[in-house]
Amino acid sequence: MNAFTRPIILVFDALQAYAESERTRSRVGKALICFFLAALALIELNSLGLLPEFLARGISLNRFDAVTQTFTLVLVLEVVDLVFSLPKSTSKSVGKQFEILALILLRNAFKELTYLPVPIDIMHHTDVLIRLATDGVGALAVFVLLGLYKHAQRCAPKHWAPDILAKFIAAKKLVALIVLFSFLCMGLYNAQLILRGLPHIDVFHDFYTVLIFTDILIVLIAQRYMPEFHAIFRNSGFALSTLFIRMALTADTTLSVIIGVGGMVFAVCLTYASNRFYSITARSGLPCPLPDSPK
Repeated sequence: MNAFTRPIILVFDALQAYAESERTRSRVGKALICFFLAALALIELNSLGLLPEFLARGISLNRFDAVTQTFTLVLVLEVVDLVFSLPKSTSKSVGKQFEILALILLRNAFKELTYLPVPIDIMHHTDVLIRLATDGVGALAVFVLLGLYKHAQRCAPKHWAPDILAKFIAAKKLVALIVLFSFLCMGLYNAQLILRGLPHIDVFHDFYTVLIFTDILIVLIAQRYMPEFHAIFRNSGFALSTLFIRMALTADTTLSVIIGVGGMVFAVCLTYASNRFYSITARSGLPCPLPDSPK
């Protein structure tokens, strides 16, 4: 680290320590519960006509909107976790991106409930049921494939010398701060549009566009420290996985699931091939640790 990058990296480390602390996670969990209950209460009061008109205009009448709104907040938290995972390893950050995709598919499934009458009646609404089931099955498929992906990562070879790895991590922390700033700007801009009553953007869709360029930038940074073919191909392949996710978010329900699951299959195959055939370090012969155990 030089005099310019040192304070920036210290800021990143401080933000990461705060975001990942047990106290912060506990407070966030309580806040999500309070938000969900408050959203339900406001929707119920609005349904009964007990809210003033200026407030009622901005409150939904559908109780299931409280579920989708809470899931949106969960996705925001997952995106923050994703940003802090960028410096750890490319494979872990890609896995985090697919975790967010699985949650987006689940949110889309719950969002379909808003098209059903209350109490729920699926008669004459089979199209809603089909879309709900498709999103749910897609989320489950990504969840299962994520298990295979993390299982493959447990024996990932180490390609970096310690001094080179430290420089690479420092560079990725700078990139992660830029990504975090971009996400905050998109969120604030979207909130401004909502408050002004204008059509708002889908922040998660646009954020994955940012991630595509971020992954390509990380590929180029990695090439500076490790120009071997297999490393370039592996990192570029992970960037392609991000592109698959971005395409999945803009497609209709069935095609979205197909592209998302296909991207996850691609990432799993890439990981197994990279770890099996392109390891440049000798293995100790010991059993591979579990994905979450210390290496």
